[in-house]
Amino acid sequence: MERGNKIILNFQKNEITEHYIYNYLSKHVRGKNKAILEKIGEDELRHYREWKEYTGADVPKNNFKIFFYIFLSKLFGITFAIKLMENGERVAESAYREAEKVYPKAKEILKEEEIHEKMIINMIEEEKLGYISSIVLGLNDALVEITGTLAGLTFALQNSTTTGVAGMITGAAASLSMAASEYLSQKADSKNTKSNPMKASLYTFIAYLTVVFALVLPFFFIRNYVLAFFISLVAGCLVILIFSFFVSVVQDRRFGSIFIEMVFIAGTVAIISFLIGSAARRIFHINV
Repeated sequence: MERGNKIILNFQKNEITEHYIYNYLSKHVRGKNKAILEKIGEDELRHYREWKEYTGADVPKNNFKIFFYIFLSKLFGITFAIKLMENGERVAESAYREAEKVYPKAKEILKEEEIHEKMIINMIEEEKLGYISSIVLGLNDALVEITGTLAGLTFALQNSTTTGVAGMITGAAASLSMAASEYLSQKADSKNTKSNPMKASLYTFIAYLTVVFALVLPFFFIRNYVLAFFISLVAGCLVILIFSFFVSVVQDRRFGSIFIEMVFIAGTVAIISFLIGSAARRIFHINV
């Protein structure tokens, strides 16, 4: 009985905490999203009160959780923050059974809440999610092309600063080229009536350039070119890790498959480029 009561008190704490999160988010958006978030916030408060009918206790909100998810919403968008929060709060079947022992309506409330919230959350419209394909294009191309370029330059030039400068110039030019290509591609797609070609190209450009900076930066601070390249690879894996997790959450896809695919492609290109760079150094007697 005592464990069941604790589980229900935990449910109650989550409801009041999420009520404050949705309430805050609703005040910082407009239109359809504002109404949706207000509705979810009201539902969370209603669920809190339903749990309170059983416990008879006032449970305080979790201030750290409120701060954490509001921070995530500003960094990655409200869809990511909300879906991550709801995924994290999904209760195990054993917890349902434990709560149902002390409060028969528990399972019914939780199941109804899960279905209802998932339906409403999928109605949220967020601009950047409509341009995920453009972001993927920028990130993926930058990871593959710049990792490969840096691998070749690193072992051909064997000088951190020179490699960093060459990589930055190449990356800047490539980001502009990719943005222009994405603009023309979106413009030429007669079936595309939702995406704005200029915005699509901007998302591609920002994604590409962000990866370029992440990959090239180590070469300007680490004199050992091998170590600089290793740190650059770690930075690339970190970018893949974050983006794969983001996509897996907002699109309800498996994180592992996205991450492994991107790492495999970027890694294969890096190895091939390394071999080309090493061969070029020997064939053309490059000595910098």
